[in-house]
Amino acid sequence: MIEPQSAAQSSGHETAGAANHTRPLFFISDLHLSEAIPRTVAAFEHFIEVTANEADSVFILGDLFEFWIGDDILDASVADERAAFARRMAQRMHTLSERGIGLYVMHGNRDFLLGKRFMKAAGAMFLPDPYVMTAFGTRIVLAHGDALCTADPGYQRFRHFARNRVAQRLFLALPLRTRLNIGQRMRSNSEGARVQGMSAKYDVTREAVAALFAESRTYTMLHGHTHRPAMHRESDGTRWVLPDWELDIDAPHGGYLRLDEADIRALPL
Repeated sequence: MIEPQSAAQSSGHETAGAANHTRPLFFISDLHLSEAIPRTVAAFEHFIEVTANEADSVFILGDLFEFWIGDDILDASVADERAAFARRMAQRMHTLSERGIGLYVMHGNRDFLLGKRFMKAAGAMFLPDPYVMTAFGTRIVLAHGDALCTADPGYQRFRHFARNRVAQRLFLALPLRTRLNIGQRMRSNSEGARVQGMSAKYDVTREAVAALFAESRTYTMLHGHTHRPAMHRESDGTRWVLPDWELDIDAPHGGYLRLDEADIRALPL
């Protein structure tokens, strides 16, 4: 596993002590979990309970949830199916640490309000975005990917605002029911956002990718967000885009990246 004190660093570009693995590392992102997509949820539970048993650690690079409106949704007193779902997912993830498997979670653009209480409930360590680690002798930069979509300045302005701690405190001060309703509207609008995501405007830019390679001093990058899984040979290095998970549609898909001493591979669920 990554050394906990390294994974807990609040700034990006920290090198983790992850060079002495014997078991592989698994990377997933963009599951957008909610109680409304039972097949995708079942696939995630199978991944946690079965597939991950082979791993040293599991890294979730953002957008684990369709939305996250605050850690108080984990309160046992909240009688709502969405709250019950959140508690169930946290409990399921906690079984990884009980089996000695590391779990590391990065914020996405949908679940950037995941906080310390969630991390504790899930047995997870928080990863800043971006994050540099060394594993199997390879220096790698991890990111969610939305910060690389610089051709969409409107979104980048929103991202900057949404990560502001004052803005977050104001949002979290709203009644839980109000925040749940906001989250529900986000879910209702998500299908349109996925259609928008097919435009080049919503993909990463060459300039942003090159800047992250240079700043992180790496030649391997893993990220999600764009829902365009692929391996790209950039002039600066190799960029892997993680697959998103959608099992509740007519053409189901999903997968993960496996890193071991041999190489990085994209594997189906």
